[in-house]
Order: sequence, then C-alpha cells, then structure tokens
Amino acid sequence: MPNMPSPFMQRAIALAVQNVQSGAGGPFGAVVLKDGRIVAEGVNRVTQTNDPSAHAEVVAIREACRALGTFQLHGCEIYTSCEPCPMCLGAIYWARPDRVFFAATAADAAAAGFDDGFIYEELRREPARRKIPMTPIMREEALAAFRAWREQPGRTEY
Repeated sequence: MPNMPSPFMQRAIALAVQNVQSGAGGPFGAVVLKDGRIVAEGVNRVTQTNDPSAHAEVVAIREACRALGTFQLHGCEIYTSCEPCPMCLGAIYWARPDRVFFAATAADAAAAGFDDGFIYEELRREPARRKIPMTPIMREEALAAFRAWREQPGRTEY
C-alpha cells in the first residue's frame, strides 16, 4: 500500500512542483478529500503572502474548513507532498482528519534546506532556555479567560 500510486498524491506533488516552477513559493502541496473527492488544495504561500504559517497543509485545511463550513475535518483525508512539519502536524491534529498520507519525508525536506528538527529540540527545553526565550507573566489574570469559558453556556467544544 505505501507505494501504491494515488491520483490524490499525484495532485499534491504536482501542486508542489508547479508552485516552485511558478516562483510562487516553496516545494509543498496538499489536498483535502471528503467522500473521495478533493474539497480543497493548498500550496506553500509563505513568501508570497509574507505569512510564516501559510504552509501547504495549513492553507489546505483552512480552505477545506471554509468549503465544508466546519472547523473539524472528520471524514476527511489529507494528502501532502511531504511529511508535515511540527506546525502543520499541530494544525492537522486540531482539524482531526481521519488520515494523512505523505510522500517525501522530513529527512528529504531537511536535505533540501527545510529542516524543522530544531523545533522538536526546542519543545523539549524549558521555555526560558529556548532560542527565543519565553517568559510567563500575568498567569493569574489570564486564568479569567478560562473561567469565563467554563462558565459560558452553550459553548462549542473543540
């Protein structure tokens, strides 16, 4: 099954190649399927939009959620031209698709200059010891938002 040709993966890879050839962005493409049909596509738009979160998977997830009118992608599959980075992996878990298929690996991306291994290392460090130091302040005041959330009748859980 891992090497079985897939028209959906072929589309994700074609989007990645076209994105590079057009000069629009990085070598990443993704598609989201629901009931066997593509409901959204995404390509890396980081440099095109000056948005560091505009990775192909995130773009595709945003488009799929808009198209489907939901913030969760139950019943969907994501095909992405490369193994998701930590940010995209987080977005995927929050979106909750049924399955993700990827083509190139994180090691392949690193060999091309897209190495996200340092992020995994940073996550293991104490916040104050990260390359971008993170300092907690005003925690008690911030807890008011969580109290308000818990007390909100009819809130939408996610």
